[in-house]
Amino acid sequence: NDFEAVNEKRQDNDEAIFANPRNAASGSLKLLDTSMVSERHLNFFAHSLGEYSGVKILTQWDYFKMLKNWGVRVNPNSKLCKSLSQVMDYCAYWQEKRDTLTYEIDGMVIKVNNLTQQKRLGTTLKSPRWAAAYKFPARQATTEVLGISVNVGRTGVLTPRAELRPVECSGVIIKHATLHNFDEIKRLNVRVGDRVLIERAGDVIPKIVKVVEHKGKEKFVIPLNCPACRGKVVKEKEEDVAYRCINPLCPAQLERSILHFASRQAMDIEGMGDAAAAQLVGLGLVGDFADIYGLTEKDLLRLDLFKDKKAKNLLIGIETSKKRALSRLIYGLGIHHIGEKAAFVLASKFVTLDNLAKASKEELTRIHEIGPVMAESITDYFSQESIRDLIEKLKKHNLNMRESAAGIKKGKLSGKTLVFTGELEDFSRLEAEELARRSAGNVSSSVSKNTDFVVIGNQPGSKYDKAKKLGVRIINEDEFKEMIK
Repeated sequence: NDFEAVNEKRQDNDEAIFANPRNAASGSLKLLDTSMVSERHLNFFAHSLGEYSGVKILTQWDYFKMLKNWGVRVNPNSKLCKSLSQVMDYCAYWQEKRDTLTYEIDGMVIKVNNLTQQKRLGTTLKSPRWAAAYKFPARQATTEVLGISVNVGRTGVLTPRAELRPVECSGVIIKHATLHNFDEIKRLNVRVGDRVLIERAGDVIPKIVKVVEHKGKEKFVIPLNCPACRGKVVKEKEEDVAYRCINPLCPAQLERSILHFASRQAMDIEGMGDAAAAQLVGLGLVGDFADIYGLTEKDLLRLDLFKDKKAKNLLIGIETSKKRALSRLIYGLGIHHIGEKAAFVLASKFVTLDNLAKASKEELTRIHEIGPVMAESITDYFSQESIRDLIEKLKKHNLNMRESAAGIKKGKLSGKTLVFTGELEDFSRLEAEELARRSAGNVSSSVSKNTDFVVIGNQPGSKYDKAKKLGVRIINEDEFKEMIK
């Protein structure tokens, strides 16, 4: 099949092969070089149409017939069933025959055919009520635990992982399995040397189900120091499950921290993707996110797949990011417990990063939106010498560290909760949300009876339907502009 052909070609070129089609597709969609994407032979089956007009469609089955007539691929194994027993029989059939397909499936999707009935059933905040996923039992295999390693995430959380004797499970060679946390190791009583039953949860993420034969002698000991930087490991509260490395400049956290810092919600550095971040750290070009601002074209040309144009575009993205709002910078720092909304509140209240860095717990907790846990996290963060040095480096690169003089203006949106849906003409979603917050409004991602306004753009989604159902006031982009004047 296409996946095997792509991996064979990568092997011939001495490139690392993809673990599974999902990883291959996900990575391919992030590539900026379209010629490389075309070599990956990505394909898809269309399952629906989204917003449409000018055609009369009464059923889900009509969708498929129309799409097929247009030349769009639909799954040839879709079936129109007349009864629930037919549905269950067809699910059982494909559970048995799934290995005959040239692509992996982990279940079936069952939909109500009549579109009028679909509309009447509606949706929850997360999924439609007129469709259900029928998951097949996870594939299982037995193997030996060769070791237990510990990975460190962006926020310093330590996650144990079982290193396994390679074993095939549903067509994929499994070498690792997640152990989630140290409590899970204790619950399973798993040790190096044990034989274990593993399964691919959702046929994607391998996990250990149970120990089938105890052969290991030594119990796993929770590390006192970070395996990457030897920094102190703490459990913030006794009831917490996670253990955390509290060194923010831990190299294992660095790659993920850079991606967070460069993300759309933070400094929005266009061109800084997974591969670039990994190589920048691996080559020693970046030791913290302040080093991003010292990168040169010569540095970037050392990265795989980086040519003149790509390097120049990333440098433009880096330079542009220096002007981002202070709230974006605060969020990008990755302070534990501080999300986008809290970062905006802090920027508005303290105006400069220096003021925030000097703030006491008492000052912070006087802010309505900042609780004691968040306050402690902020003061702990800025109390570290390494962080003070990092801030000084960022200053030398002339990053904006002062909130706009406009600050928060009280007006028609003061205290009101807004939800955005659809594509706006004059603002990106992030820009619109920031403007709403600057007008003392609250931004939510979901519609409820407590929502005051739903702002709609082009092709609004299910939030628009829910707003109409709940009687929430719906406004367009022009009305929103009037409210933030």
